[in-house]
Amino acid sequence: MERPSLEINLPDTHEEGKLYVVDSLNNLNKLNVCPDGSQHALDVEENTGDTEENTSGSNIRNQCLFFITFILTLIISLALVSFVIFLIIQTRNKMDQISSRLISEKKNIEELKKMNNMILKHLNQSGIK
Repeated sequence: MERPSLEINLPDTHEEGKLYVVDSLNNLNKLNVCPDGSQHALDVEENTGDTEENTSGSNIRNQCLFFITFILTLIISLALVSFVIFLIIQTRNKMDQISSRLISEKKNIEELKKMNNMILKHLNQSGIK
């Protein structure tokens, strides 16, 4: 007695794709033909049917979620970079103001030193001790 072999013949992925397309077209045709009352029966059939459609739907949802997250990240990054550039410009303006004040104060200090030296010379010449 020969035992039958337990070979599992997996369908070719190309044929599987054709079946998926035909199944999708059939579902679309059912949606167009069926009235609203029988729509619930189709939904139940689809939910218990191929998991391939569910995974493709979640895959598309994941791609959309990734795309939205990516766009939000870019917008937030752009806002942060703009804020940093604004702070750099403000800091440069403040530094320019401070340096101009320091230069004017330096001139005032030099004038005060000159006046102090003149007063000391005058006091030394007049002989007041």
